[in-house]
Amino acid sequence: MLNDKLKEYQIILASASPRRKQLLQELGVNFRVQPKDIEEHFDANLSPELVAEQLSESKALAFSEEELDEKTIIITADTVVTIDGVILGKPKDAEEAREMLRRLSGRSHEVITGVTLRSATKMETFSVVTKVFFKELSDEEIDYYITNFKPFDKAGAYGIQEWIGHIAVERIEGSYFNVMGLPTHRLYMELHTFAG
Repeated sequence: MLNDKLKEYQIILASASPRRKQLLQELGVNFRVQPKDIEEHFDANLSPELVAEQLSESKALAFSEEELDEKTIIITADTVVTIDGVILGKPKDAEEAREMLRRLSGRSHEVITGVTLRSATKMETFSVVTKVFFKELSDEEIDYYITNFKPFDKAGAYGIQEWIGHIAVERIEGSYFNVMGLPTHRLYMELHTFAG
């Protein structure tokens, strides 16, 4: 249940992701969607957690001062997948998706979502890490998934809520919803703290 303070705010989800929209709706938050297009550049020397946070902050800072007032909260998020210290972005084609899924096959990796809350007077950023364990994937399974689900808009070339999540994920350590793109438990608490 949302507290009365939070209900006073106009909340903007600055993301075009249908999964983030769904998760925020399920939290019971009233909001509107207003994504901003930004170039997703990051410093390769940063840790994956800091990359996710930096990209999230960049999206929040894309809003001008004029677009904010005392009773507006912008929510932005960015999710990265990392294995062996390497960040796997969104694959540009089927071959790159295939390479990513082969790399994840039979191993564990981390999914990190950076989230930023911004109002006219302050900005808070945090990140949440979930460890995901994949079974060994056959080439047939990988090809079936890419052909039928076309995961080119997803970091690491997969969506945990899709077919591959059902057959590949042996277990996770941490938030399932974080892997979908929004750490709902932490966000719920942070929103209430942010609104005061």
